[in-house]
Amino acid sequence: MTNQSDAETKPNEVTDVAPETTALEAELGKARDEMLRALAEVENTRRRAERQVSEARAYAIDRFAGDLLPIADTLSRALAAAPQTAADEATRNLITGLELTERTMLEAFARNGLKRVGTKGETFNPNLHQAVAQAPSEHPAGTVIEVMQPGYVLGDRTLRAAMVLVSAGGAQSAGPTVDVTV
Repeated sequence: MTNQSDAETKPNEVTDVAPETTALEAELGKARDEMLRALAEVENTRRRAERQVSEARAYAIDRFAGDLLPIADTLSRALAAAPQTAADEATRNLITGLELTERTMLEAFARNGLKRVGTKGETFNPNLHQAVAQAPSEHPAGTVIEVMQPGYVLGDRTLRAAMVLVSAGGAQSAGPTVDVTV
């Protein structure tokens, strides 16, 4: 008779183990899912940190460069106001020194990724230019015809937009005009 009682208890044990196994498998699946989510979060954090470090390297000088822009403007204005033909040697040397200083500063800007933007003949770009006026001219509408103050970009960021006069097209032209309001 003992054989009969052994046979009766074994099926009960198997049925008792099955719910425990199912619960453990569910718990394992949940733990695996949590682990995968944690790994994905770590990877996203690593990528975000790398992106922030590369942006910090690329744009670390933006405030310093912004502080130097008025100095570059002052040098340019000084050279524009200087007489083209200096009477004495001291004035010629001063002008040559100003030209050398401006050229050296612009070369330092270029080495650090800072570029001057805003030249006559460019097409108006609201991301790079600030239109201070619009005037009829022989140039096509939307063309920069005068630069009042050059702009500067660092990488893909505009540090200062160029202040420009934009062509409205010919005076008798009835073609479309470009809206350059900022």
